[in-house]
Amino acid sequence: MTAPVRIARLAAEVFRVPIDRPVETSFGVMRDRPAVFVRLEDTDGAFGWGEVFANWPAAGAEHRARLVMEDIADLLLGREIARPGDLFHVLTAETRIRALQCGEWGPFAQGIAGLDTAAQDLFARRAGTPLHRHLRTDAPGAVPAYASGIKIADAPEAIPAARAAGFTAFKVKVGFDMDADVAGIRAAAAALAPGERLFADANQAWDVRTALDFAGQVAACGLGWLEEPIPADAPDADWARLAGDCPIPLAGGENIAGRAAFARAAEAGHLAVIQPDLAKWGGVTGCLGAMRAAIGAGRLACPHFLGGGVGLAASAHLLAAAGGAGLLEVDVNPNPLRDAFGAPGARMRDGCWQIPDLHGLGIEALPEEILRYRTLSLVRPA
Repeated sequence: MTAPVRIARLAAEVFRVPIDRPVETSFGVMRDRPAVFVRLEDTDGAFGWGEVFANWPAAGAEHRARLVMEDIADLLLGREIARPGDLFHVLTAETRIRALQCGEWGPFAQGIAGLDTAAQDLFARRAGTPLHRHLRTDAPGAVPAYASGIKIADAPEAIPAARAAGFTAFKVKVGFDMDADVAGIRAAAAALAPGERLFADANQAWDVRTALDFAGQVAACGLGWLEEPIPADAPDADWARLAGDCPIPLAGGENIAGRAAFARAAEAGHLAVIQPDLAKWGGVTGCLGAMRAAIGAGRLACPHFLGGGVGLAASAHLLAAAGGAGLLEVDVNPNPLRDAFGAPGARMRDGCWQIPDLHGLGIEALPEEILRYRTLSLVRPA
């Protein structure tokens, strides 16, 4: 067992990359690609990397970094940690009143999530093992993956490009225009090769009636799941009605937070696929527990992620540690903050994401090619 560590230094780095083509969802548009990477270091010089959710709101990245450094760091620096998961539980408890005071439950949870991932990376490095095998000794070295972030209107070009990069499963974004969405799904499904799979994500665009209308029109297309067709916080009765009448399995989880909420989702059975996001809530510690609970309840557990290279690497290790039976989400929209850590085409083989056999997450330092996109760098010693 790895010895306890004392946190001596914390850094937060904010990056923003201009993009020529915005990333569109049914609820909004990303006009640049942001990322917040955090780095923990102990008194012996061992370190670990994590990533904090920063996609929304548009000005959120700098806010998240400052929140970590100015509202959470004092609870962390100089602290001794016996086990990596302890950090998540301690910080969640000790920031409760701070989050309550300002009503910013999400940003605090997101900051703690990134710090938890960094702590897990640090402990795995000290043990000299890849993170997934530090968490589970028999974890697989590759996990099934799917290409994500594809707006349905772009599917005719984006799916073949993802196929050429090694993907055999694809998720398209819908919720823009019903007729165009339906036509796009039918065309994408008809163009699949044998053995390939297609999923759809509405990003909370519809009410129950509209979701069922869409599902009925594409029922023959063989969609593997329909993700967040209605708001994540819709009443349980709405989710129950939708699950009972929808011919397509339902997926969700990126907007669920808390162990109790994930346990309820797994037990309720409305979601066939549960998708925790380790940059939004829980980090590795919380999301691994949520995925194990989902698997125990007979659900498919697939980590959600759309961000930079640190969080993607951590999501792959998370899925492998949970047994690797789900699928890894890999956004295929242009993003140097992801690709500099290893482009999807270089990691994919036979539909699976290969996990490097390196210590921790396998990330020593931030790639030099992204440093020109850095907008904020904050460091605090103990």
